[in-house]
Amino acid sequence: MKLNKILMSAALLAGCLTASAQQPQAAEAKKCDAFAPHWYVQAQIGGQYTLGEVKFGDLLSGNLQVAGGYNFTPVWGLRLALDTWQSKGGTDLSYLGLGEKTWKYNYIAPTFDVTCDLTNWILGYKADRVFNFGLLAGLGANIGWNNDEAGDLKAQILGMPYQDPAHTMSLYWDGTKARFVGRFGAYADFRVSRRVALGLEVNCNATSDHYNSKKAGNADWYFNALAGVKVRLGKLAPKAAPEPIVVEKIVEKIVEKPVEKVVVKEPEAPKRETLRRDIFFTLRGSQVSRTEMAKVEDVVAYLNKYPEAKVSVTGYADKGTGNPRLNVGYAQRRAQVIADMLVNKFGISRSRIMVDSKGDTVQPYEQNDLNRVTICIAE
Repeated sequence: MKLNKILMSAALLAGCLTASAQQPQAAEAKKCDAFAPHWYVQAQIGGQYTLGEVKFGDLLSGNLQVAGGYNFTPVWGLRLALDTWQSKGGTDLSYLGLGEKTWKYNYIAPTFDVTCDLTNWILGYKADRVFNFGLLAGLGANIGWNNDEAGDLKAQILGMPYQDPAHTMSLYWDGTKARFVGRFGAYADFRVSRRVALGLEVNCNATSDHYNSKKAGNADWYFNALAGVKVRLGKLAPKAAPEPIVVEKIVEKIVEKPVEKVVVKEPEAPKRETLRRDIFFTLRGSQVSRTEMAKVEDVVAYLNKYPEAKVSVTGYADKGTGNPRLNVGYAQRRAQVIADMLVNKFGISRSRIMVDSKGDTVQPYEQNDLNRVTICIAE
């Protein structure tokens, strides 16, 4: 009875210690996945279409945008965007024998935009989510200049014997003009690392009827389609530490009964040491380089020296690139290529090889690039 009580007390004590260890780990994991307000910068390039009366392709022009912003919460943010390059105007003057005419002019448009991340709003924030979609809206100014082509067209129309007041470019402007502009749009971000995301954005912009120099009686519109890169600034939350590997040591106590017979024990064979070799791969790679092949040959030499020994082959992928779905495949291929090489090239029995893959769920090394690895342990 005393022995049973002692064993039960030991089991309860072990359970309490395990629960105490798990609580800090859970708190640390929650901290690593928490949202941190942060600044970011953004650069984009694309095209613009200005609403007009001529063919769609005749009103296309280039477009550039740079921005800096701050995300206050997982859903809401504010950014200052600077949109610039060129706009075009167009009108059909076939009734004057001039056909369809277009003209171009330069502009720069700073706007303050409010951003709303719909993915985080609907699905909740997740630090390692690959895709996010959101909306934006803002107000700013459109500053235009270099409108000489519109002036030349107006002079040409005024020189015609017949004129239509609607097409005399009565809203022509010269010099530099600033007008209010309103914006609404949508964006999609594709995360490629903890700091960098590739993005797409479309936005529509409305400004004064004077913008394209041609009187239409309604607001002038231009539409931008952009692609670019967004870089997060500031300190990142720490990565969650991998779960510790618990090794239980079992000690057996052997009680020998005294015997009168003298037994001569044969000398024990020397205990072999465990061999570990870490075979590293390139980004998204699963081919063994010439330098890493020497490590494979070390494993083969050990298995040939100890015919009863076995080897575990475990593949990993780095968490800093790709995504969990892709990284599972990289890790599996890195483990399998080593196992197949041991069998097909060096003649090791497949029954002596244990193959496993951790994807990017376990990171053996603190340095990200070193986690593109297959770890072989022979014993």
